[in-house]
Amino acid sequence: VQLQASGGGLVQPGESLRLSCVVSGSIFSIRDMSWYRQAPGKQRELVAAINSGGNANYEDSVKGRFTISRDNAKNTVHLRMESLKPEDTAVYYCHAYVLGRNAGWAPYWGKGTQVTVSS
Repeated sequence: VQLQASGGGLVQPGESLRLSCVVSGSIFSIRDMSWYRQAPGKQRELVAAINSGGNANYEDSVKGRFTISRDNAKNTVHLRMESLKPEDTAVYYCHAYVLGRNAGWAPYWGKGTQVTVSS
């Protein structure tokens, strides 16, 4: 099972980005899918999560600006980020609980994609 994230980049404050993460491999099912971020010198934190039924929750600082969504048919999770602020600068990681064909339920991480918000 592999998670491949994409969509990061350098943007100015107030601009938007859309991150995507595709889960590939021998998969039976995917449960919760999430985005975390880690800024320099800080611990990794949960940004947003969505369960298989589409229910989402968000870290307080991104509520109203970020939207997480998933496409179960494509094993993909997205994070739409709007009104970006310099404090959103971090490496963003996708995470998923996956039932693989060769294993039970297990957590998997993507490699991360850099988001930099700067004028």
